[in-house]
Amino acid sequence: MNTKEILNENELSKLAIDCAIKVHRNLGPGLLESAYKECLFYELSKLNLFIEKEKPLPLLYEDIKLECGYRSDIMIENKLILELKSIEAIGPIHYAQTLTYLKLSNCKLALLINFNVLLLKDGIKRIILGQL
Repeated sequence: MNTKEILNENELSKLAIDCAIKVHRNLGPGLLESAYKECLFYELSKLNLFIEKEKPLPLLYEDIKLECGYRSDIMIENKLILELKSIEAIGPIHYAQTLTYLKLSNCKLALLINFNVLLLKDGIKRIILGQL
């Protein structure tokens, strides 16, 4: 697929979900998060989009920029954050973490994806900051 046109957050999220489902179908649950991240990054890179892995998210506090070590797992087109997990269950702390990444990045949409589920659709949560 060759995606040269400008896509909005919802269109990007559909592409990301399709790629995540492909990875999950091939690998299944039970692997480390890093394995899913690498495979998902590979699948997304085939779409000819601007994709960053482990993108640093600095914290702005008053007049200073702090490099605190916050990193989004995958960012697509500077519009969509993918926060990946391979855990028993997504909890409130994971939502809070993803919301923080949205605020630090100025993005409006994130997908919190837990690959450690039988059906990936049960492991995907959309998190929206403001209006899309």
